[in-house]
Amino acid sequence: MEEGECGLNDGTLTRAVSTDSRLNIDNLTGRLSNLLLVDRRSIESGLRRIRQHEKFGKSTDRDKAKLRQQLTAAEARSRQQRENVPSLRYPTSLPISERVDEIVDLVRTRQVVVICGETGSGKSTQLPKICLAAGRGRLGNIVHTQPRRIAARSIAARVASELNVGLGGIVGYRVRFDQKLSKETIVKVMTDGMLLAEIETDRQLLQYDTIIIDEAHERSLNIDLLLGYLKNLLPQRPELRLLITSATLEIEKFTRHFSDAPVLEVSGRTYPVEVRYRPVEADEVSNEESETEAVLRGVQEALEDGPGDVLVFLPGEREIRESEEVLLNWIPSDIDVLPL
Repeated sequence: MEEGECGLNDGTLTRAVSTDSRLNIDNLTGRLSNLLLVDRRSIESGLRRIRQHEKFGKSTDRDKAKLRQQLTAAEARSRQQRENVPSLRYPTSLPISERVDEIVDLVRTRQVVVICGETGSGKSTQLPKICLAAGRGRLGNIVHTQPRRIAARSIAARVASELNVGLGGIVGYRVRFDQKLSKETIVKVMTDGMLLAEIETDRQLLQYDTIIIDEAHERSLNIDLLLGYLKNLLPQRPELRLLITSATLEIEKFTRHFSDAPVLEVSGRTYPVEVRYRPVEADEVSNEESETEAVLRGVQEALEDGPGDVLVFLPGEREIRESEEVLLNWIPSDIDVLPL
């Protein structure tokens, strides 16, 4: 290779030597390895262009000057990304906090990890922080998928609160018709459908160095599509890490799909539950009881038993909004109604 040429092997820089003092690329390989993946790909593309121009005897001064500016800006973004990582703490009351060191070690040494965590284990809110502790979020962002919009927003808000940062800064979310993100965002919580949509413009998902697929046991079409796509992507992205969480013990399919990926089981927190069955009370006119009326009756009965909180599970957002409106009109004003 002649002096002044830039050498690439399968898209990866192998040697770069230049006599242009304005563009110091003698040790560019080391400098590229610390850049965000998206910036690294752009710089490598610029190097390929310079090589082609030099091969045909074209002037590369302008290209080198542009590349120098890109490299300087890219290194600044990389430094900022590392400096933005906040101090990490884990609630001692959550069972997953006892397994932080184990999970960190698995994330550092294995490309795919399956976390089997029961309800209340803390996996959804703590895994993004554990990934940060494992050194992830340095070459790209950490994306954390949820099946539903409400869950994505609430988890992002919780993680931001525990990190003592504002929502939309280091921790943000993106759902359909709504997002809170910024240039400082490192942890991005989004619905699995939004991540699928991003594949259309970022086939290798280079803006991420870590992907967390939460609630994989639901086996929705979006989740299955993502798992199938990621299986093919992982060999092309050896630096990428994939964490899959499930609330059930039926995880053999996940581990087989990803070549016997390691499984770590985390216990959950359980509380005494009393089950009371109340049959539907039919209306004299319609001969049926509406869902909101049944919710109101159940909440009123629970409140009569004494102080405490009431959690109501409903099929979707529309039912939640309708029940909220009915409850606000009937229960005492000193009781808060909080749609989740």
